[in-house]
Amino acid sequence: MKFRLPSFHVQIGLALLLGLGIGQLSRLGLGGDTFGFGGIAGIPAADIYGTIGQIFLRLLQMVVIPLIATAVLTGVAGLAKDHAFARLGLRTTGYYLTTTFLAVLTGLLLTNLIRPGETGGAPASSLLGLAAPPGEIEKALGERDGGDFAAVLLRMIPVNVLDAATRNGDMLAVLFFAILAGCAAARLPDSASAPFLSAVEGLYQVMLKITAWIMVLAPLGVFGLVAKVSASTRPADMVVLAWLFVTVLLGLAIHLFLTLPLILRVLSGISPIRHFRAMAPALLTAFSTSSSNATLPVTLDCLQSRAGVSRRTAGFVIPLGATVNMDGTALYECVCVLFIAQLYGVDLSVAQQASVVALSLLTSIGVAGIPSASLVAIMVILGSLQLPIEAIGVLMVFDRVLDMCRTAVNVFSDTCGAVILARAEGEKTALL
Repeated sequence: MKFRLPSFHVQIGLALLLGLGIGQLSRLGLGGDTFGFGGIAGIPAADIYGTIGQIFLRLLQMVVIPLIATAVLTGVAGLAKDHAFARLGLRTTGYYLTTTFLAVLTGLLLTNLIRPGETGGAPASSLLGLAAPPGEIEKALGERDGGDFAAVLLRMIPVNVLDAATRNGDMLAVLFFAILAGCAAARLPDSASAPFLSAVEGLYQVMLKITAWIMVLAPLGVFGLVAKVSASTRPADMVVLAWLFVTVLLGLAIHLFLTLPLILRVLSGISPIRHFRAMAPALLTAFSTSSSNATLPVTLDCLQSRAGVSRRTAGFVIPLGATVNMDGTALYECVCVLFIAQLYGVDLSVAQQASVVALSLLTSIGVAGIPSASLVAIMVILGSLQLPIEAIGVLMVFDRVLDMCRTAVNVFSDTCGAVILARAEGEKTALL
């Protein structure tokens, strides 16, 4: 009988549990002599786990810039070239940008109100074994942003895009250039744009392949990141992470049960309750698979057979939504970045928080379809704000459950958009 590895999600789950368990054994000093849980050759166990996790993170950082830049450039060029669906495309893009922005805004407000990264009014980084000096972080933030909107706007326009991508790691500037280049390529004759876009697409596919290789190491990386946090954290201190879980879940619930149903009712006149019932199979599939792309066949079937949306509209809006409409993901990214800033006692200015909103919106589009998309996007935003990426390890504890929830939100937003746009195109849907 041929041995088969468990599914990727099972591997990640097992790595998470092992990291939590072995980290706690190391913290308590149990099994140190027999199994090396206390350390090896005088090196503390937490440092060993941290090194394993850092290797994984550095591998991901290596591909982030070229991966996202090529994904955004080719995606924008493809959309801009599709003249047949120009009107529907504009409406779809407008809907997706609006709902994603509202989702990010919800996360921003909740994180500032609940402040999950603090305990007793003080930063909680020490409770989770995170030790980056806040003074240095705030200094780097000040150098990066200048604290006002003018500085943020100027930072979007790179003087040298290669310098922004390599030395500065300024993703906002890279994304701006990629969007501009994609629009420009779409306006060129095919004889000029085809070779360029083919080369960019080839680079994108190469980056995807390298990312796939790196993700083979994801269980080991997750183990290292989680074990380091666990080895430095008492179970009682995990309450900080529970507050992060509550904040994200509350934000997703508000967007799923309040914001999107309200938009659906106002713009289409359709009952949100009837729409929920019609989309139930798609939502359950999204929740169980944690994949918008894997849910595509079920989503299309629900819209066409249960909601009465035409094949033309559903076939355009839903595949596009599975690629670029990531309401739940964008909300999660925003909450996590602000949470990490709070952990280190860093007060982000209004301009810096606006930068988080913009990057959450753009990166949720740019990393769609990439393995561990949220992890990659959060690394991008943290790097852009000069916040330490070491804290990503603490996000792993609840990430699997939250991934299921935010995927369901992503898919529900897609279905609401399909019905709203079908009504705008004059279709008589079955849910009135």
